[in-house]
Amino acid sequence: MTCKLTLFDLDHTLIPIDSDYEWNAFTTSLGWHNAVEFNRQNDAFYAQYQAGSLDIHEYVRFATAALCTQGAAKSTAAHAQFMKAVVQPAILPQALKLLQQHQSAGDAVLIVTATNEFVTRPIADAFGVPELIAVMLERDPVSGWFSGEIAGTPSFREGKVTRVAQWLSQRGLSWDSVQSTFYSDSMNDLPLLEKVTHPVATNPDDRLRALALDRGWRILELF
Repeated sequence: MTCKLTLFDLDHTLIPIDSDYEWNAFTTSLGWHNAVEFNRQNDAFYAQYQAGSLDIHEYVRFATAALCTQGAAKSTAAHAQFMKAVVQPAILPQALKLLQQHQSAGDAVLIVTATNEFVTRPIADAFGVPELIAVMLERDPVSGWFSGEIAGTPSFREGKVTRVAQWLSQRGLSWDSVQSTFYSDSMNDLPLLEKVTHPVATNPDDRLRALALDRGWRILELF
């Protein structure tokens, strides 16, 4: 019997916010950054992401700099506040229902995101999804805390295809042995949308909406 694999992008797909952007805004409010300069750079990186020109390594160094400096205890405590104040209100019933329908049907459900593991692991847990593919962060061998560099292949653009293929291989599966569905809002996810059996343009940006209409892909307005 063919295994059913359901993949969800996170930001603007399952939640109507960008978790990385909002985490940076939240930590700025805590005084972790120079607000004016950080916001300028953060907005510039976000524009690059939307335009499809983001250097993911450069961005992760920028986005995790304060995290690396603040250390594990302070960062973890701040993230708990972030979950309560920002993320939980953004977990909407219709998104939770859709995900749980796939779980109830027996699908293998994964969240596949270009946001780093520190930000997204608690969000995946809040959705009840143990299987998370996110940007993995390298740890300093001395401190054991994050170094600001990416570990392995980043789950961004073509990297999402690579990381899902690795996940399948580890379980003795392949693309040919699964019936796969991927929900995403962004043209940055075009490589994975083109790879799966059933691409679903979910709350799509203008470019993805146009492409989905042209190719006859399903369009889902979740929000």
